[in-house]
Amino acid sequence: MITLYGIPNCDTVRKARKWLEGEGIDFTFHDFRKDGLERSLAESWIATLGADIVINRRGTTWRKLSDDRKELSGDADAVDLILEFPAMIKRPVIDKDGAIHVGFKDDARDFVLG
Repeated sequence: MITLYGIPNCDTVRKARKWLEGEGIDFTFHDFRKDGLERSLAESWIATLGADIVINRRGTTWRKLSDDRKELSGDADAVDLILEFPAMIKRPVIDKDGAIHVGFKDDARDFVLG
């Protein structure tokens, strides 16, 4: 089972959705903004992948934060930040039977197909 997490107006998420549909791969799309994000899921992503992988530090949302908010003292701070600003999560997040991958480049296609 594949769940694709993201926001529908993100170009990379649109590309991933189009590719999955073109390959005939069944998946569920979870919109961060509309469907929300459970704390336990955010905690799992940060614990498994690390804040550096999950948080998009190049995006507008991150750049607009104050310097104090950008200083994360641990995983709990990172989780709180992505729950408050889900658009700050690198996209898409692909969950394939509990295994997680972030982003959509060639390695994501291999992850899904492998």
